[in-house]
Amino acid sequence: MNYYDFQVVFQEVPGEISLCFSICGCPLKCEGCHSPHLWKEENGKTLTIEKFEKILKQYDDLATCVLFMGGEWHENELVNMLKIAKKNQYKTCLYTGLDAISKAILDELNWLKTGKWNAALGGLSSKITNQKFIDIKSNTIKNNLFIKN
Repeated sequence: MNYYDFQVVFQEVPGEISLCFSICGCPLKCEGCHSPHLWKEENGKTLTIEKFEKILKQYDDLATCVLFMGGEWHENELVNMLKIAKKNQYKTCLYTGLDAISKAILDELNWLKTGKWNAALGGLSSKITNQKFIDIKSNTIKNNLFIKN
């Protein structure tokens, strides 16, 4: 599984400081995608277990969540990374353009963002978006956390 970059982010998972990995090889190719460089698998570097664990340890006691932007097309590798994150006391989140994911991935998540990008409907901060930010434990949609009053 290749990743293009790694960032510490503050807005993608409300209330969490997230270690965000942008995964390469996205097959969806949504029109208007802000990250078309993620469509090609070869654009990234291999996210090894060793590299992943090193980053988790580096941010231990600083970050609270691991976020994958994509990667569901590498199900076994993604599930393994999510399990490692949880073992290291991180919460987990996946942003996907799909409307549903496998149970194997879902079982390892605290949160899930679903839905293809649609410029006419906007993202999670739009009241008319097709995207959903789901709290897995309560099975509730939490888009309200992204909408400014």
